[in-house]
Amino acid sequence: MLPELGQVALILAALVATVQAVLPLAGAQRGSEAWMRVARPAAWAVFALCACAFGLLAHAFMTQDFSVLYVAENSNSLLPRVYRFTAVWGAHEGSLLLWVLMLSGWTAAVALFSRSLPLPVVARVIGVMGIVAVGFLLFTLLTSNPFERLLPAAQEGRDLNPLLQDPGMVIHPPMLYMGYVGFAVAFAFAIAALLDGRVDARWVRWSRPWTNVAWAFLTVGIALGSWWAYYELGWGGWWFWDPVENASFMPWLVGAALIHSQAVTEKRGSFRGWTLLLAIAAFSLSLLGTFLVRSGVVTSVHSFAADPARGLFILAFLLLVVGGSLALYALRAPGDPEDGAEARRQAFAGSSRETLLLVNNLMLTAACGMVLLGTMYPLLADALGLGKISVGPPYFGLMFTLLMAPVVLLVPFGPLTRWQREEARRPLRMLAPWLALAAVLGVVAFFAWPAGTLKTALGLFAAAWVLGGTLRFVWQRLRAAPAGARRFTAEIVGMTLAHAGIGVFVFGVLLVESTGIETDVAARPGQSHEVRGYACRCDGGGERPGP
Repeated sequence: MLPELGQVALILAALVATVQAVLPLAGAQRGSEAWMRVARPAAWAVFALCACAFGLLAHAFMTQDFSVLYVAENSNSLLPRVYRFTAVWGAHEGSLLLWVLMLSGWTAAVALFSRSLPLPVVARVIGVMGIVAVGFLLFTLLTSNPFERLLPAAQEGRDLNPLLQDPGMVIHPPMLYMGYVGFAVAFAFAIAALLDGRVDARWVRWSRPWTNVAWAFLTVGIALGSWWAYYELGWGGWWFWDPVENASFMPWLVGAALIHSQAVTEKRGSFRGWTLLLAIAAFSLSLLGTFLVRSGVVTSVHSFAADPARGLFILAFLLLVVGGSLALYALRAPGDPEDGAEARRQAFAGSSRETLLLVNNLMLTAACGMVLLGTMYPLLADALGLGKISVGPPYFGLMFTLLMAPVVLLVPFGPLTRWQREEARRPLRMLAPWLALAAVLGVVAFFAWPAGTLKTALGLFAAAWVLGGTLRFVWQRLRAAPAGARRFTAEIVGMTLAHAGIGVFVFGVLLVESTGIETDVAARPGQSHEVRGYACRCDGGGERPGP
């Protein structure tokens, strides 16, 4: 009976989400305050119904209800309780329900924390998110029902995939999905601004905190996945340029560009059209990642079982969202400012912070395009009958390094450069000692590092340069801020930590690539092979008790 209640909850959620999508948008268009006020209660109701459905599926796992097909296929009576719970999102149907729950959760949060916003804006934003919710709820009900019965009930379940019986399963997928789905908020604000016809800095100011939080969740999710893959044998190490890894990396790159573009639009009024496109692209790439994972068109350790019906549904939904958004953008995109004062305010010199952020955005977007090309080209070539083509880590590694090198070199300049107009020599003079120190460390690494190569030297130089530039900015804030003023706002702290993280990341990659070793040998039981002073013995195969 409880599984049927879960299915009823999903059906009701789809119906209420339809109301959430239609009435607020129609009310904003017609000026009906009563219709617009439906948005918040509808959003909370959808969240409550999705949470109810998720809780009932979790209950089925915890009570080992093998009359539910999804439970029977992904659990058994010997599975530890913690992995019974994580098994809820261990396969396609449950992970999609988690996606829907998080989407409704983001929508409920927008409804809760947007009380200071104009009612038409809230109605449009929640209405757009309602359209997205309807699409995913229909996808769940029509092709991926997690409450489908297995009659007669199985005596025992098949068990959860052993690779997923890991602490990483507890936190990695939820964090990743929170980032994926979170970009729907920025997307909804962008579409709401286009529908309103007033594409100014207001929608950016309202959506920027949501974008930052979503990007932070996605960053944590990717980092946790990298940590998990690093120690899980057979997953290709901390980063393998797997198609599904790329599917999460593309919205991350565009999200990083969006964060920087939103800063320019909010503070200077520039990049308005570009910021809208990035908001649309970030969520569209999240949908593309969903298609790659769940359609079976790519081979990956992350992919779910292939089902053509699921792939066609997501592809149609993706085309509808992307096509509709771009059509609306073409009709309502902002043009050049007609007001002379506004045009002068948005103008900027070649050595200004706006220029640096423009270069940053172009490089991040180009990197995303490169990853997209490398991921999709083999699929398109195969579909067009041009043969099977493999695009591997050498292509991605080389091209990504070339595109990101200018970004890494410019990172220390950004926070120290003024808006609109700047004398190029001023930030360069401030950073000259740190540039010299980074160069010295690079030369020392080349000659003194045990595995010193030009790549090692350049890597240490880049890491030291970014970290040194970040320290210089911190010192500048401490010294230049007036007495009693806030030297470090939340925005400044976030930017500083993110930039320092780039330096730490580059240094970590340097250590892994320059000190790691990987070798393949054939060994019989009892044979040993020495690797860098360690004796690795093959003890043979056999069954071992699980956790």
